[in-house]
Amino acid sequence: MNPSHRQVSALTCSTTWVKGVAEMFKNVGLDVPALFAEAGMDIAILNDPHASYATEKLCALWKVAALRSNNPAIGLSVPEVTTPAIFDVVGYAMMSSENLYASLERLICYLRLVTDAATIALVETDGGYWFTLAINGDMQKNVPRQRFDFNLITLVTFCRWVTKQDIRPLAVEFTHPEPDDRAPYEDAFRCPLRFGAAANRIFLSKTDISTPLPSSNPSLASLHDRYASERLGRLDQHRIRAKTQDLIMRRLADGEPLRADIASALCISERTLQRRLQDEGTSFQELVEHTRYSLAQQYLGQHQLPISETVFLLGFTDQSALFRACKRWFNMSPKQYRDHLLLSR
Repeated sequence: MNPSHRQVSALTCSTTWVKGVAEMFKNVGLDVPALFAEAGMDIAILNDPHASYATEKLCALWKVAALRSNNPAIGLSVPEVTTPAIFDVVGYAMMSSENLYASLERLICYLRLVTDAATIALVETDGGYWFTLAINGDMQKNVPRQRFDFNLITLVTFCRWVTKQDIRPLAVEFTHPEPDDRAPYEDAFRCPLRFGAAANRIFLSKTDISTPLPSSNPSLASLHDRYASERLGRLDQHRIRAKTQDLIMRRLADGEPLRADIASALCISERTLQRRLQDEGTSFQELVEHTRYSLAQQYLGQHQLPISETVFLLGFTDQSALFRACKRWFNMSPKQYRDHLLLSR
């Protein structure tokens, strides 16, 4: 069982991202207002850059679009060019970066300006870098495949656009089963594909990820960083969950963080921390669990990292605690999950 939040509606996606989805639907001939109405989404806020949509509503929108279009591969119907606009200010910070690696690192850093419904990671292995995407909360198992398809191909087409190179991943993996028709996937990604994998992710070569960006501009990058950081700060002023999870991540390697210590670091009482987390649809223990779960996927994917070291990086006291956690999260032992990841590459 994956760690989860009690109230999924606390997780959102920016209207900027949803607008990119809506424009794609329009381009393939769908009635966008009708889709929004059927999914229970207020289309009136679509052009409000400060608004957002609940992530389960976006899942509903994808399900409706797949049904109305009669096209299971509709998530791949993106234009050949994905510009920074879909990522809002984050996209402009990305295109000002020195190279593709720095660009993706900025996406990770500022992702919450686009959505707090997803977690992404960039993990180096011997052959390249895995860019992994996961949906937060208990929505992961209910996310329509079209949403993952769209997210992954949008990232790939943006990489191609921003580098001005025909970036071809070494592999792309999907958690959903193999579709009846692989052709749309092969045409879109132009690389080996694996379905029924442990994660939704893209494998990029070290050569591609170090590609310099023609639009690189250190001064602009610094300017965009300041603006994005300011917006992130304003966003976090009233969102204690992000601050709490950040502190948990920093302190896990020192042992399981205590709620009292995190509350003290935030200069609030334990009771206040508990209440504010409840207001955002989660709890302290759920955040510890989810943070460990997300980091475990990354650490166990690095075969050069001993499992014994992973135990302590996740704040566990012994290997039996990690074993029980992996059985709970993945229904596998740590070694079985690592072997599963290696075999799926």
